[in-house]
Amino acid sequence: MKYKLSEKQASEIVTGEVTLTAVLAICAIAIVAVIAYKMFMSKEGSSAVPGGWKFSWK
Repeated sequence: MKYKLSEKQASEIVTGEVTLTAVLAICAIAIVAVIAYKMFMSKEGSSAVPGGWKFSWK
């Protein structure tokens, strides 16, 4: 069964909404960017991530 929209219904369709997924993705990218910046700009430090991965730099 095919449904057709009337001209009024078609004109009421709004596009371009920002979804929650897009907002969360941008926040996650921003957090990773800040962490990477701080890691690369510091003279020395260390970091440990789950799974036993450890990094240190001097």
